[in-house]
Amino acid sequence: MRTIEDLLTESPLLGDLRADQLSLIAGCAKNVRFEAGEAILREGTPADTFYLLRSGSVLIDVAVPGKEALTIETIHAGETLGWSWLFEPYRVQFDGHAREPVAAIAFDALCLRGKCDANHELGYELMRRFAGVMLHSLQAARFQLLDVYGHAGTR
Repeated sequence: MRTIEDLLTESPLLGDLRADQLSLIAGCAKNVRFEAGEAILREGTPADTFYLLRSGSVLIDVAVPGKEALTIETIHAGETLGWSWLFEPYRVQFDGHAREPVAAIAFDALCLRGKCDANHELGYELMRRFAGVMLHSLQAARFQLLDVYGHAGTR
């Protein structure tokens, strides 16, 4: 049976952390599963968890007043779901639901923030890595919005 630490070594985001750092963050993690269609993130709720997807995919949606929710990104196995846990007021910014059955590693944000406060090197390393996740998410949202609202030849 593989441990959480073993699973983390396979993560593109965290796999190359030092063994002591992986051990620290593994203490804040557990395996979880979601069924197709199940809500994983709800906009406005406390951002107390983030996920590393092991299998399946998650649709990230934004509410559009008077219209159907707009899917702005799809998160796949090997990718990270959720970064609002890093920034006050620690509130989820988008909705996310399982597109298909999902297996993930869930991290307790309070636990992890505490470990980052106590170990600034770990905190820096996670912040640096999540900056890339955030950039990817913002670019995905931008491209989706351009696709929906952009019109050739108009400004």
